[in-house]
Amino acid sequence: RTRETVYVITDLTSRQATPERIAKVVRSQWVIENRLHFVRDTASHEDASKVRTGHGPENMATLRSFAINQLRAAGHTNIAAGLREMSLRPFERPLTLLGLN
Repeated sequence: RTRETVYVITDLTSRQATPERIAKVVRSQWVIENRLHFVRDTASHEDASKVRTGHGPENMATLRSFAINQLRAAGHTNIAAGLREMSLRPFERPLTLLGLN
């Protein structure tokens, strides 16, 4: 067994900030990490991106998130497979996904 001390800054009162509530808040951050950031990196290879200057990285992250959200809204549970499907007809399927075709 090990013991780890973690300090947290929160706007919760001391009565609201129970260990269980703090743990729930911390775990909810991992949901975001696993559902979005991990998918952006594995499906879009975000960490390998060469876009590094100006607002380019932020803009590309927004576009990647938009694509993931559109695929999920269309019922795709495997984002990598959804991206592959869209790439089979790149001038037709993405437009259909967005309702523009």
